[in-house]
Amino acid sequence: MGAPATAPRVRQVVEAAVTGAGLLLDGLEVAGSGRSTVVRVVVDLVDDDAGTLDLDRVGDVTRAVSDALDAADVLPGAYTLEVGSPGAERPLTAARHWRRAQGRTVVVRLTDGRTLSGRLEQVADGDAPSLVVVPVTAPGKGRRPVQGAPVTLAWDDVRGARVQVDLAAVRDDETDDDAGPRDGAGRG
Repeated sequence: MGAPATAPRVRQVVEAAVTGAGLLLDGLEVAGSGRSTVVRVVVDLVDDDAGTLDLDRVGDVTRAVSDALDAADVLPGAYTLEVGSPGAERPLTAARHWRRAQGRTVVVRLTDGRTLSGRLEQVADGDAPSLVVVPVTAPGKGRRPVQGAPVTLAWDDVRGARVQVDLAAVRDDETDDDAGPRDGAGRG
């Protein structure tokens, strides 16, 4: 972390800029000093934002944070600013993360050592909500995944969890489309 006296002031300036841009400050790190100072900012959507955190919004908040840091002059000299999102396979550490992930595939590590993978179907209200996950197992190549009975989990039974990117759904959609090769090339 940067100098202890500047860290709270940097947080205050960055948080105000991020909030002003309509986003939520999810993480902040100030590392190094002098010309090698790096400010890493992780932003996320606020709970009631139904939009997406696309490159345009990240670019807008990056400019807002940069302008705010420069105007407040809280970091002496030059610094490198890195702004990003929590990522596609974000850890689920807060109730708001779980709510945003509803309908997506999650991998949950339980306190008893078991792991549960499936679609997050329901998240109750509150800061420590119960969760309903529908287990999904892949029986093998070329076969459709099999859904199990919904499992209700207590918040205290979860040791850790993260969203899992499910490319099988994309592949299934592509096999139904006669639009040409599937090499990842963009379409015109």
